Amino acid sequence: MNRLKLAASLLALTIAAPALAQVQPVGATAPTAQGGANGVVLLLDQTDPKKSVIAASAELAGLEFYGLDGQRIASVPGGEVEAVDARDDGTRAILAVLDSQAGALRLFARDYASGRVSALNAKPLALGYSGEGLCLHRSVRDGALYAFAMGREGQLDQWLLYPTAKESQGGGQMDGRVVRRLRLSSEAKFCVADDATGALYVAQAAVGVWRYDADPEAEPVPTIVDINRLGHIAGEVGGLAVIDGGAGANYLVAANADAGDFNVYDRSAGDRFLGSFKAGAIENPSALFGLRAPIGASLPAGALLIADDRKQGAHSQILSWADIAASLKLPTGVDAPAAPKSKVALVHATMETVPVDHDGDAADDPAIWVHPTDPSKSAIIGTDKKGGLAVYDLSGQRLQFLPDGKMNNVDLRGGFKLAGKTVTLIAASDRTHKSIALYTIDPQTRLLSNVADGPQPTNLSDPYGLCMYQDRKGGAFVFISDPDGLVRQWKLTATPAGKVKAEAVRDIRFDTQTEGCVADDETGALYVAEEDVALWRLGADAKAGSAKKAVARIADNPALKDDLEGVGLYAQAGGKGFVVVSSQGDNTYAVFRREGDNAYVGSFAVTADGSKAIDGISETDGLDVTSANLGAGLEGGAFVAQDGRNISPPEHQNFKLVPWSAIAGKLKP
Repeated sequence: MNRLKLAASLLALTIAAPALAQVQPVGATAPTAQGGANGVVLLLDQTDPKKSVIAASAELAGLEFYGLDGQRIASVPGGEVEAVDARDDGTRAILAVLDSQAGALRLFARDYASGRVSALNAKPLALGYSGEGLCLHRSVRDGALYAFAMGREGQLDQWLLYPTAKESQGGGQMDGRVVRRLRLSSEAKFCVADDATGALYVAQAAVGVWRYDADPEAEPVPTIVDINRLGHIAGEVGGLAVIDGGAGANYLVAANADAGDFNVYDRSAGDRFLGSFKAGAIENPSALFGLRAPIGASLPAGALLIADDRKQGAHSQILSWADIAASLKLPTGVDAPAAPKSKVALVHATMETVPVDHDGDAADDPAIWVHPTDPSKSAIIGTDKKGGLAVYDLSGQRLQFLPDGKMNNVDLRGGFKLAGKTVTLIAASDRTHKSIALYTIDPQTRLLSNVADGPQPTNLSDPYGLCMYQDRKGGAFVFISDPDGLVRQWKLTATPAGKVKAEAVRDIRFDTQTEGCVADDETGALYVAEEDVALWRLGADAKAGSAKKAVARIADNPALKDDLEGVGLYAQAGGKGFVVVSSQGDNTYAVFRREGDNAYVGSFAVTADGSKAIDGISETDGLDVTSANLGAGLEGGAFVAQDGRNISPPEHQNFKLVPWSAIAGKLKP
């Protein structure tokens, strides 16, 4: 193609390209008193929207407040304020600002009725870096308030913000702690979280827009929404905003800073790009803030605020979302759609063990040992599948570690006769030696001793899941699964020399991989979790055969999300009680009745308790539960589970304990 034809072709493309819609602002704030315009948020007064105010960062001038007419009405010192975000808290708004001078988060409350602004920090929340931006997120699941802080070198820290004891009594203080640390390859300055869906969007300036799950216990795997130069972003991406008008009208807006326009994406269709618009005479678009709620005649469907960080007269522009939607021929949706309500009961752990020694996916399965005379001296035995078996007291301190091999699962049974004594027998699946590891525990020292009659080979490709069973005659058995779907049963017997040997007595085959299992000694039922399929019930007796019944299938029960992992039994008198299974895919635990057809009762999740500095439990492999009295605060028994992401502070995996009374109080079974 010659140069003339090429020029003509380019001219034709230029002529054919449709001009971007121009949306004129309906208002603007006065210029900041000092510094640029890097953050802006609208505080909606639910009782009288006309009294809503705009809060904006003004760098060394602190935090400024404007009326909807754009006039400055107040300012609050806050260091060198670079960013601001807010969440409604009933009669007031909670504001978080980033003080880049101090490298800290500052918290404020603004009372809607009086307009009074008060500081909330119980103590400085130091970032450890100067900071570039922040956004807030209110969890639908548990109502927890989080702040995401970003830094110049790609830092992305998630803080849990929580009321202190004084605040809960009306004293007005909040504290915070880091619960998750993510890492980007380069600077990020803007983010926005959608409370309803739990999506976190991050603008990595030199790369594009990413989407994360805002739940701190979620898998930290980002999804690209749009990318610089190769997508719909001309160069660097700027501020982000969410405009939620409900299904079919839920949008993400991103400042396409280098192009001087704004991209809109359909959040109801996987963040599909919908189009772009230009906004007035904005020189340097910075932070965005979106709100889908009527705020008067000029803002009937809400507003998009744009901070214009121009060199002279930095301020914020106010655009009507109705005008933007009309320019792109988009539905505006409904006013302030109600956020979904979680049906999962929420509880806190009251104890966590010290982390295991090995990093990565190491801790796996716990077993609760009940002391025969002093419940407070009971213990937790936990596996480190990269190295051994540990014993912890009820305060979480480690009493013993046996580096005997890669122990995957563990279980125990009392009443075993060995060398003229009645002992508790502990069995673990040893993946290093492909054998059954066998121990007893000394009630005085709470230390384990190996009692295996030499190596007890499993002849399995990889000894994996494990649980024990004691029949009504006192016979002791152990089940161990293989990843290929085979579950093998052994009978455990004592030798004259005071050791224990195992004899294979039954094979049970499943179609796919199993791990978690628990046997009910009283009813003779064996529960096995086939990870991607169902929780099954079958006979635990060696002669029971392989007939099984599905207690709950993943495909049929929305409370279950694969993988199904640990299974535990909360046994009560008269055959009553509960079966608990780890629904690893959504970090919850499903509870079924022990009696009858194992009816589903409900699900619970273990969430972070900022005041006790104990994070939630997620990605659980193994668990155990007991109805036995474990002493003060645990009179009704306890639930113990492996925490696959021990995130606050970020440490190796561990085990966490929840009083059963807390679970029963929420589920009310």
